[in-house]
Formats: sequence, structure tokens, C-alpha cells
Amino acid sequence: MKKILQYLFEYKMLSRQQAKDVLVNISKGAYNESEVTAFVTVYLMRTITIEELQGFSDALLELCVPVHLEGYELTDIVGTGGDGKNTFNISTLACFIVAGTGQKVAKHGNYGATSVSGASNVMEQLGYRLKSDISALEKEIDQANICFLHAPLFHPALKAVGAIRKNLGIRTFFNMLGPMVNPANPDFQLVGVYNLEMARIYNYLLQQTGKAFTIIHSLDGYDEISLTNDTKVITKEGERIMTPEQLGKRMVSATDIYGGATVEEAAKLFMTILKGEGTWAQNAVVLANAAMALHCTGAYGDYNDAYLAAVESLESGRAFDALKKLKALQ
Repeated sequence: MKKILQYLFEYKMLSRQQAKDVLVNISKGAYNESEVTAFVTVYLMRTITIEELQGFSDALLELCVPVHLEGYELTDIVGTGGDGKNTFNISTLACFIVAGTGQKVAKHGNYGATSVSGASNVMEQLGYRLKSDISALEKEIDQANICFLHAPLFHPALKAVGAIRKNLGIRTFFNMLGPMVNPANPDFQLVGVYNLEMARIYNYLLQQTGKAFTIIHSLDGYDEISLTNDTKVITKEGERIMTPEQLGKRMVSATDIYGGATVEEAAKLFMTILKGEGTWAQNAVVLANAAMALHCTGAYGDYNDAYLAAVESLESGRAFDALKKLKALQ
């Protein structure tokens, strides 16, 4: 690791293969905590290259426990995190709304490293048992239309750096990797990114997969559709700017989407919104993200049709039913 660090400190870039080798060694515990922390810190001081990100992704996918959920067209809604905004669990809530429409969801998530409550924190708080048992996950997809994939159970490298990420408490390149390495390899992805540079990198990488994707970035820095500002929306067909009014019928304020100070508060807020008892602003933000994910599947004529389907899922109680069914299977 010392040679690698010296190389990087000379402002040089790793090749795809070098990046892959480093992450494989991290997952094997080949470096001590100080060395790994120093390595991660390099990417807090400069932009990661596409080759480096591809190499890190290659390593995670090569080492991961694969999840074969055959016969299902799967969707994931995931943000890179690290936007420092401490919103409630918007993407996870949107996943349940999507599941309520009948679309199958394999949600990839982790504990919060830079926020109070990551997807895994809130799912555990709600009574979900994090697992890697494929037959159990398949049963969840079949009966509840949704399963949850806790990243460290499938990615040894993410488990190896979990404590370091938590101790640092700031965005690292591991935030960038999460959306790229869902072990279920979903057919459709809604990916939220925290800046336009990451949007450009993800656009390049996701174009290579040939799969349907939508990348979103709120222009005031959120890694999701926040409705606090306009949103950049990127797909295979190109990119456009959409207003809060186009996406969620209204603009909201940052205080409207605050996520609470504890995991318990986050889980309570989650349940309130999923039961259909959230505020107008909270509902609008969740519905907009769910609608964009549904639109990505190609099953709806336009975004407005997808938005109406999301509203129906929430207001009919089917989104909440998806959670109840999921909890009953634990």
C-alpha cells in the first residue's frame, strides 16, 4: 500500500486493473486501517477517474455474493448519499410505492455513513431482518414485490471499510460505488447523484450496460428529486431540466424533507408517510421519486401516468401493504 499511496500522492491515476487490485486487497484485509483511511482520503482531495471507478466496481462485482432472482424484472432506486442534507429515507419509501404498483423491487442499501439513518438503519428499525438467504429474498419479491439487499452482506470490501466510513463521517468514493454494484443486477435503475460531475460519470458507465436507467440530481445538491429546486434528469435519450411543478406539482422547502435526529425518529417518519399520513410536501417528494422510477421501466405512457400510478399506490394503501407483507415474512 505504501507504494500505491506514494504513487497517488504524486498526482498520478490508477489504471482500471490497479484500482481493482487495491479493492480486492482491502476486502481481504491486506492493509491496516490507517493505510485504508489514507487511500480513501486521496479521493476526498481529487475527482475519481472513470477508470478508477470501473476498477473498484469490477472488484466489488467479482467478489460479491450474487443474487439470482430469476423470472423477475427488477427495479432499484438508490442515491449515492453523501449530499449532507439529512433528508428522510426518500428512496426507500419510493421503493415501497413502486412495489405497491406491482413492479418488483430489489432495493440495495447500507447503514448511514454520512447521514443519521441509512436505508439499512431504517429497515432494521422497522423490524426487517437483514439477510443473504436467496430463497428468503425470492419469497419476499414474490409475495411483497420487494426485498432488501444490505450491501455488506454481499460485498466483503464494503464490510471491511464500514467502520472507517462511519468514523470519517464524510462522503467517500464508496458512496459512488453503491448504485453500481446491486448484486441482483436490476433491469431498471433510478440513480440519484450529489453533483453534476458524478452525473456525467454515471451516464458514461450506465450507457455501457445497455439497460434502462435514469440519473437525477437536484441542482441545489440533493442526490434525489427534492422539489426544493429544479432537477437534472438524464436517460439514454438525453438530458433535460425539470421543475418542481413538473415533477411533484409544487416546490417544497428544505425543512419539509428533514429526516430527524435519530434512527427512531426516521423510522417513525417513514411509517407516517407510508401510511398516507405525511404532509403534502413529504408525499410530493416521495411520489416524484417513485414516479420517475416507474417511468424508467417503460410501462407508462409518460411521466404523468407514472405519477398517477404512484399516487394510487400510496393512497390505496398498497404501498403500506407491501411493507406489512414484507414484515410478515421475517
